[in-house]
Amino acid sequence: MKQWYEELFDNYARKYDNESFTKGTIGECDFLEEEAGFNKECRILDVGCGTGRHAIELARRGYSVTGIDLSESQLARAREKAREAGVTVDFQRHDARSLPFSREFDMVIMLCEGGFPLMETDEMNYEILRYATDALTKPGKFIFTTLNGLFPLFHSIERFHSETSEKDDAVYRNNRFDLMTFRDHNITEVEDDDGNKKELVCNERYYVPCEITWLLKTLGYSRIDIYGARLGAFSRKDKLQTKDYEMLVIGEW
Repeated sequence: MKQWYEELFDNYARKYDNESFTKGTIGECDFLEEEAGFNKECRILDVGCGTGRHAIELARRGYSVTGIDLSESQLARAREKAREAGVTVDFQRHDARSLPFSREFDMVIMLCEGGFPLMETDEMNYEILRYATDALTKPGKFIFTTLNGLFPLFHSIERFHSETSEKDDAVYRNNRFDLMTFRDHNITEVEDDDGNKKELVCNERYYVPCEITWLLKTLGYSRIDIYGARLGAFSRKDKLQTKDYEMLVIGEW
């Protein structure tokens, strides 16, 4: 039986590209370039690359990029977009909980909930962090965004989605945040690329900063920085606040 995140991304590539949260690619890649020191020799792994928006833009800027995703539908669209852009990206289908890479990349990115923290158990989410780390060279840099557990303690997740969503976005309703597990349970309604409507029972894990710090420390990171993740404008200047729906995490070793 497929998990909700597998059903969600099945035949949902073109519609995904129209979601409002996909519109910050250029600014986000500006930040990634800066973190890479503008070194075109930097080899980058994009975990949960989806339709390849960051991978393709980085390849366009001259970087060697490998993109992995669980959804063949998303990857097919990514390959199509790469051909249209005239760039080469090595797109591969893998489960982020079991990657085949060992010390092959100078930077690993995992943006917009690229697998983590969608998994059904904390152990599975941890495996994603572990395998992403295994892919890194030393020194290396792991940059990812994840759901900010401080946000639902002060704000309504359902209200946030209703106030920030646009016409073609997925609809989230019946949100119930569990304080014991820090998981938001909800009904997600989407329309796939063929116009078929889907109603999925979903849940996502929110993390507080000290949890992320501890998890990365157990994996050997010597420096861990956490900031507020602003759409299209990632910056080390943005101190994480309770109003930030996502946090930006940078681990270095």
